[in-house]
Amino acid sequence: MTEHHALNSPSLSTLSNPTLRNESLAALGTFGALTAGAALLGARSSSSTQVWYRSLRKPRFQPPAWVFGPVWTTLYGLMSLSAWRVWNRPAGPRRSWALALWGVQLGFNALWSPLFFGKHRPRTALLDIAALGVSLAAYTGAARQVDRGASWMMVPYLAWVGFASALNEEIVRLNPR
Repeated sequence: MTEHHALNSPSLSTLSNPTLRNESLAALGTFGALTAGAALLGARSSSSTQVWYRSLRKPRFQPPAWVFGPVWTTLYGLMSLSAWRVWNRPAGPRRSWALALWGVQLGFNALWSPLFFGKHRPRTALLDIAALGVSLAAYTGAARQVDRGASWMMVPYLAWVGFASALNEEIVRLNPR
């Protein structure tokens, strides 16, 4: 196996060994479940039909509501796969650090919707999304040290968080109360 191939795919020995393959599939399910939990928490708090949200002034670059479902479905899938790829690498401090950072970014992700939509706290949500951006960038850099493919999977999410930060900031600016 070439070094390039080793950096960009789960270990072939993991996939060919039935016990390791089962552990790997369990890990993928775990990362998927954790991510789905964050998504469900956000969905419970989010609704563009809420009276409060509809009353806010929004920037011109606010996408239509139908965009968010497909975007987040894709991003959550990439997040799960990225963590799974890192998990499939040999154990060690770099892998452990990357996975810890993945958990931190997921935590900040899970907090944003309850802060913004649930508690109607766009300024606090702006602080959360800033922390999300930092932790996401840190995870992406740490993942790159373990599995480059896992790192690249986070690029669309980094871009979206940058865009979402601009939306959040503009909503705060347009709604000073």
